[in-house]
Amino acid sequence: MTRAETVSPHDIVRSGLCIGCGSCAADRSDARMAWDGYGQLKPKGPADWYRTPDATFSARCPFSPQAEDEDSIAARRFPAAPARDTALGSYEGAYVGHVADGAFRAEGSSGGMVSWVAAELLGSGRVDAVAHVAPQGDPDRDGFFAYRLSRSVAEIRGGAKSRYYPIELSGVIRAIRETPGRYAVVGVPCFIKAINLLRATDPVIAERVTHTLGLFCGHMKSARLVESFAWQLGKRIEQVQAVDYRIKDEGRPANWYRAHLELKDGGVAAQDWWHLVDGDWGAGFFQNSACNACDDVMAETADIAFGDAWVEPYSSDGRGTNVVVVRSPEMMAMVETARGDGRLALEGVDAAFIANTQAAGLRHRREGLAYRLSWMRFAGVRPRKRLRPGAGALPARRRLVYRTRYWIAKTSHRLFALARRVDRPPVYTRWAKAALTFYSGITWSHGRIGKLADRIEQRFRKG
Repeated sequence: MTRAETVSPHDIVRSGLCIGCGSCAADRSDARMAWDGYGQLKPKGPADWYRTPDATFSARCPFSPQAEDEDSIAARRFPAAPARDTALGSYEGAYVGHVADGAFRAEGSSGGMVSWVAAELLGSGRVDAVAHVAPQGDPDRDGFFAYRLSRSVAEIRGGAKSRYYPIELSGVIRAIRETPGRYAVVGVPCFIKAINLLRATDPVIAERVTHTLGLFCGHMKSARLVESFAWQLGKRIEQVQAVDYRIKDEGRPANWYRAHLELKDGGVAAQDWWHLVDGDWGAGFFQNSACNACDDVMAETADIAFGDAWVEPYSSDGRGTNVVVVRSPEMMAMVETARGDGRLALEGVDAAFIANTQAAGLRHRREGLAYRLSWMRFAGVRPRKRLRPGAGALPARRRLVYRTRYWIAKTSHRLFALARRVDRPPVYTRWAKAALTFYSGITWSHGRIGKLADRIEQRFRKG
């Protein structure tokens, strides 16, 4: 399949490029998003829709070769942005800090900025509702989290905190089409891209979605991550009522993640991520395969985007700190007014500071992506990316890191599925522990495997 050809939902799913956003399923009453065997959401529908290449679908799917890329969307959305950076994209201003107003900071995983901006848009009358992710009351039926439309500040605050769980947009897209009003949408980069692609092709969405709030993203996880956490804490997923991936403790550094499970019998189970066999985020356990073809870390098409300040002294501050990239003039004016009023404790920073907070993610999505594009195959679909394929001068150690992450992501899905099928959690957990040991040996500065790769590289270059 060439880039000039249109694609079908089946093509995108088969290629591994489906992120499960649900944009395509929102277009038809007879289509839906359903769980696959790996705990990820994929579109389902009539064969004549699912398997037939279509120009409208091809223009709206965020990973379609026919879709606009992030640079094109940003140029259309933010034509007057005074600054542009290869890491951040187009922007009006950049900040580090937290919300000083009310309990937003305490209630959030980080500095409280996402919920504050959503609440400010709603409370000021700029929007009538906010589409965001919140916990579900019945995890056995609906999963642990899903998108909802909140029409009060209290509802928005109820959806605070990070959700490393598959969710999809089809329900809220349908609701926005059915009910006139002004809406804001909160999402990871590819979801915000999907909304912007809809805006470009659907006049109703273009009129009604007036604001987008982006979340910096490392990659998407499958639903199996929380199930694995439960296994390692001696529980079954059927016993779990609710999950908090990042329980906040002001007495501990913000980057010391602690998973917290609320059980249906009223009990709790908790553990620090680094004690879990798949708790190293960067290793790639349960990563969605589409993330291997993504080059947007900082939601470059969103009006405003938020991340964690993963640099000192902020990463050691257990109260949580955000970095913020503002792209639209309206959002810039709103943030600056709140700074002047003392409601936001934000300090202006440059692009290099923001990029440094996301250095690992940027390496993986830029040099790592260029390398992956040189050898990955996508079942005949050629993803449209802003990078040229190639390894360049990438050292052997870095190539091994990217290859290992790819292997861990792919194998974790398969072995967990096998462990579930035979009802033997150690089939997965023992492999995961060994895989993490191997990965750590590559990435640690004194790891034996990494040092061996360095020596091989040096000998190769000497001829």
